[in-house]
Amino acid sequence: MKLHIKRFLLIVNLQTVIISGLAVISTAICIHYKYEAEFPLTLVATSIIFPIVFSIGGAYKRREAALKEYAAIKGYLRAIYFVSRDWIDQPKPENVTKMSSLIYDFFNNFRIMFTDSKSNLIENEKKVYDNFSDFSLYIKHELREEGLSAGECSRTNQYLQKMMVSFESIKHIYQYRTPRTLRAFSSLFIKILPIIYGPYFAFKAEEMSWGLEFVIPILLTMILVSLENIQEHLENPFDQIGEDDIKFNVEKFIERLNHTTGDAD
Repeated sequence: MKLHIKRFLLIVNLQTVIISGLAVISTAICIHYKYEAEFPLTLVATSIIFPIVFSIGGAYKRREAALKEYAAIKGYLRAIYFVSRDWIDQPKPENVTKMSSLIYDFFNNFRIMFTDSKSNLIENEKKVYDNFSDFSLYIKHELREEGLSAGECSRTNQYLQKMMVSFESIKHIYQYRTPRTLRAFSSLFIKILPIIYGPYFAFKAEEMSWGLEFVIPILLTMILVSLENIQEHLENPFDQIGEDDIKFNVEKFIERLNHTTGDAD
């Protein structure tokens, strides 16, 4: 029950209450002064519904693209770890442990970079690329010294290269959002349309029982603001606020490198 309430409050917030209140006040004033008009509802569809649905679709595609690249990074990390553990006849335990530590450091810095403020992006990105450098040096020194052939080292380095490409893809998804002007346009009309539609609600009030004339502006506001909130939560799939955000379970991932049972990561 608490989970459902939490999810509900993510899309119905203070903005919903404020705009609903203003819409009700606007409707009440229009009813009192007999200020009525039959506005076309297509205005709502063209100015709000289409742009916000377009933005939600774009944000969802960005999230799916980020998930795909995130899965690729995890796969390459596992592959590099298995190289250090399984491709060498008698691997040194300390080198396997070192690789596990390198993966933990990388994954932890990766998580911090995408959940931290954008103002720290350059500093956090440098730490991640320092981790990539550590992986490269590990392949060059530890794996070569333990007898891994040049061809297999080259293949392992290709895993690292592909991992960096996936990282850059996720970084660009993090930096660039759906069109800001389109979101600003729909956000403006979401805030003003329920209020300026007061004459329309007053016009429709004649066909309704007492009190119901205020239900329509409240419902319209809830629908429009909720759609905007859904889009905002999908817009940044890394901020760990929305229900559909990408989760970074670093500790669980490290545990499962050694086939330790646990929850899904």
